[in-house]
Amino acid sequence: MKALYLECGMGISGDMLLGALSELTDQQKFLEIMNHAGIADVSFAAVPQKKCGIAGTHMEVLVHGEEEDGHEHHDHEHHHACMNDIMQQIASLHVSDSVKRKAMDIYRLLAEAESHVHDTDVSEIHFHEVGMKDAIADVVGCCVLMEMINADKVCAGKVAVGNGTVRCAHGILPIPAPAAAYLLQGIPFYHGEVQGELCTPTGAALLKYFADSYGDMPAMRCEKIGYGLGTKDFETANVLRAYLGEAEDTGKAVELICNIDDQSAEEIGHAVDVLFANGALDVYSISAQMKKNRPGILFTCTCLEKDEEKMIRLMFANLTTLGIRRNVCQRYTMQRQIIEEKTSLGTVHIKRSHGYGTDREKIEYTDLAEIADREHLSIAEVRAEIQKERDQK
Repeated sequence: MKALYLECGMGISGDMLLGALSELTDQQKFLEIMNHAGIADVSFAAVPQKKCGIAGTHMEVLVHGEEEDGHEHHDHEHHHACMNDIMQQIASLHVSDSVKRKAMDIYRLLAEAESHVHDTDVSEIHFHEVGMKDAIADVVGCCVLMEMINADKVCAGKVAVGNGTVRCAHGILPIPAPAAAYLLQGIPFYHGEVQGELCTPTGAALLKYFADSYGDMPAMRCEKIGYGLGTKDFETANVLRAYLGEAEDTGKAVELICNIDDQSAEEIGHAVDVLFANGALDVYSISAQMKKNRPGILFTCTCLEKDEEKMIRLMFANLTTLGIRRNVCQRYTMQRQIIEEKTSLGTVHIKRSHGYGTDREKIEYTDLAEIADREHLSIAEVRAEIQKERDQK
């Protein structure tokens, strides 16, 4: 399993995460993507620097040619942008649809935090215009890098948040800032000895969205290490370190189960689609006899622990059940890799899996079905022809 571990002993911010992740993949390709993404007045530059003698990357996000600082907390004395404006800007960017969706979800986390802190509706939250562009760049950039790295699992260590106070639009506030503190709920964090803000709201939102688990670094065969450098200088090196490597998958999963006896098959099918689209690991239903001798179904959704609350909300929104049962189980998975192969019938994707002493390969069904429809063959005939060609290589 391809695993990514984030060491947050000096906190986390958008630019630090950008720098660390960019060192784990093709940095020039990333810069090219972001500098052509269409974020108005924003440009990216990867600057090699050192902190306390440690070499790494400081990712400069330039707005109008200057690196912005201090807009994390949404100064309300300047031009503003509401959530709808931000969603429209993200939707218009030249990046993949999955990156857009993830960036929007992360911004919703930020807006939810601000809404809770200020006791106002999400629709009334406004972001400082310059800080908004800087944050959009951080969020979208991290989503692009996560897609490029394509880790199966993301883990993070305890987050240092720093000590003291931070100046915001509403005055001087204790560290962590209220929005960051709200986002850090459920994430292990501590103050540490450093004076100053180490964990920004954007950094907390990115961590909350991408991390599957928190704690000590899992046993893994490390292949790459990335160092993302912050802007501030402390006695301790202001770096976020990211490890990328192979780890055995023995993570936990949550089973959410409910009984349904008063809903149509069409509606249940739609609920399955919604859950899969939002990150469910598996969704299935089993015929069962319910109360009052009604035929019904036992509906089960399996998800990661970090997605549990989201899945529960979606199940209640799309199913007629009044209650959901929860089981936590150990999950073992094989390491997977998808490769492309060209054949006389067209390009197909091969799913390779290995682990626990077993190796296997399988041609993706969607490719087989597409070729079968186009060539007026059965799926079995297409599979046999492709396998014959592969055996002859």
